Amino acid sequence: MPREIERKFLVRGDGWRRRVVRSLPIVQGYLTRMGFPDCTRSSVRVRISGEQAWLNIKRAEIGVSRLEFQYPVPVNEAREMLDALAMGALIEKIRHEVPVGNHVWEVDVFEGENAGLIVAEIELAHEDEPFERPEWIGEEVSHDPRYYNTSLVEHPFSRW
Repeated sequence: MPREIERKFLVRGDGWRRRVVRSLPIVQGYLTRMGFPDCTRSSVRVRISGEQAWLNIKRAEIGVSRLEFQYPVPVNEAREMLDALAMGALIEKIRHEVPVGNHVWEVDVFEGENAGLIVAEIELAHEDEPFERPEWIGEEVSHDPRYYNTSLVEHPFSRW
């Protein structure tokens, strides 16, 4: 089964910006949400990034590893799903890819009601895989559901 193994950290400073190799705008919405702490079994998300779009289904699990399925969908259909079916606000962010060592960090700079929040994620092959921690990595928030995009829809960072 496909599993996403991802660790999430807050970002300190701007040191990451000089190493960015690619940046893409992302807009995403949820057709269902995990709803922590009252978990449903999964979230269903539609994401548009650049000229590509995906339907994503993730099992409701807190932590660094969770079951995940992702399927490409036509961008025009993704826009229609977001307009007609998304629950609550949309998540808007710019994703910056930053290579460090043998990995590529994804630094998300949130916009809209989540402006001011910057998190960095790293995908790993297994939970205990070693990785280089750049100087701009702050506190780990992988186990804090407040930082999950599903939570940011209902409880935006600007209202904390």
